[in-house]
Amino acid sequence: MTKRTTGMGMLQEIKSHVKYWGFLLLKLTGAALGAAVSLWFLNLFWEPRTRWFHMNQYQFSYDLWYTTLAGVWFLFSYGLFYLAFWDQKYRCRTCLRRLRMPVETGSWGYMLQLGRPQIEYICPYGHGKLNVEELQISGTVLPEWTEHGDIWAELFATSEAGDAKDSDKP
Repeated sequence: MTKRTTGMGMLQEIKSHVKYWGFLLLKLTGAALGAAVSLWFLNLFWEPRTRWFHMNQYQFSYDLWYTTLAGVWFLFSYGLFYLAFWDQKYRCRTCLRRLRMPVETGSWGYMLQLGRPQIEYICPYGHGKLNVEELQISGTVLPEWTEHGDIWAELFATSEAGDAKDSDKP
């Protein structure tokens, strides 16, 4: 019976997905809060006072400084949300740590033998790897996440099997 067909394996997989997407939701909430606080700070300096999450409509198209700063606020807010999504792309799907050690694989010169050039990021704890296309000619290609098994369990299982063989000898 495989891990995916058991009830515990499915529960563990659901918890992993909720943890991964919940972390993204937390980052997006932080970005929204940062955008709201920066808009509130911008509106502190202009009359009349406005409510939260509202632009000062009396100043927006009539005051050049306010309009310029509102445009800068929009770019800042967009950048916060972009960084939240970009950071989530390069996180481990299991432990949420940043993926490390980029390795270039493939070659254009030996494409038939080695494949197209990709950059491979791995989890420092061995949960999996992320393959990102180096050059995307025909549109955006989604990164491919390959999950590895528990490498430490495999290592300890072989050493325990070796210990059992050694204990059988007199």
